[in-house]
Amino acid sequence: MSIELPSSVVLGVSDAPDGIRGDSANNVQKPVILETGITVQAPLFIKTGEKIKVDTRTGKYMERA
Repeated sequence: MSIELPSSVVLGVSDAPDGIRGDSANNVQKPVILETGITVQAPLFIKTGEKIKVDTRTGKYMERA
C-alpha cells in the first residue's frame, strides 16, 4: 500500500494579524494560522477568512485560492 498526497491543498485562514502600515518592503510576510491549526508565512494582504493554496511538500504559501 502507498499513499500519494496532492502537491497542494486549499485551506481557510482562521487567524491573520493585521499588517503594519508602512511594511511594504520586498516580499514582507506574516504568520497566519490555518483551519488545520498549522502556521504558515503569507503575504501581508492575506486576511482572516480567505482561502489560500499551500504546498504540501514544503508547507509554504503558494497563492490565493
